Amino acid sequence: MQTRTGGFPVGFRRGGGDWQQDLSALIAWTQANDLSVIDLGKDGDTAAAQVVAAGLQVGSVDLPEWQPMIGADRGRREEALARNRAYIERCSEAGVRNYFLVMLPEDASLPRAENFGYMVDSFGALAETLEAHNGRLVIEGWPGPGALCCTPEGYRAFFDQVASPSLGINYDPSHLIRMGIDYMRFLEEFAARIFHVHGKDTAHLDENLYEFGHEQPPTFAKPRPYAGMAWRYAIPGHGVTRWVDVLERLTAHGYNGAICVELEDANYHGSAEAEQQGIVLGAQHLAGC
Repeated sequence: MQTRTGGFPVGFRRGGGDWQQDLSALIAWTQANDLSVIDLGKDGDTAAAQVVAAGLQVGSVDLPEWQPMIGADRGRREEALARNRAYIERCSEAGVRNYFLVMLPEDASLPRAENFGYMVDSFGALAETLEAHNGRLVIEGWPGPGALCCTPEGYRAFFDQVASPSLGINYDPSHLIRMGIDYMRFLEEFAARIFHVHGKDTAHLDENLYEFGHEQPPTFAKPRPYAGMAWRYAIPGHGVTRWVDVLERLTAHGYNGAICVELEDANYHGSAEAEQQGIVLGAQHLAGC
């Protein structure tokens, strides 16, 4: 399966469902459903070789140490840096290139500028290892507690401070949309740094926007999983992203990676069958774009 526009291979991010834990069975399911790429978790150093041996691609693997890399304790930062370096060296033996993470600080209560400095220090040091092993960091802009690379301001400042070509972006329009950021303008500005793409979307909940707005939590109502009150994450085709436009611009800028569905749509959770359907439907939509 690949996209009509650009011919990008289509895959998915391995999640936490019980049906995904047996890697051999997951590989067989992937092949049976005409998918060719799997994003792995923090087990990339042991799982990537098995995926590649089956004739599939590894889209990304999770970097094992995130928050300790962005903390006030220099000793903990150095220990995390050493573990990440060793992991990259092991993963590179299977040809892994993309290392996924979110820039979450260890202590989100610290001033953002202080945590930003710790991030620059740690990942500036890690860049040399990435370059030596043909690796690339793919930073996702999930706006979690204290996250530092979510907005154009944060990404731009980080790339200015650490100029290594090994540092890049996991482009996921769903996070930009929920924050109110123009996802196409972002793609244009940072195209040269986009090394991996997640097929995930966001749907606006207009009635809830009227009812609750953006600034206050509700008094009585509760959001559904994978959602705020005025938005929810969705599979491709069920949100507002213009995927053909995205694929056209990626093609124009020379992107040569994959598009991997990240299933965080509450309509396709609760059972193995529902999750499998969500992944396949999202992938099929991308393949038709």
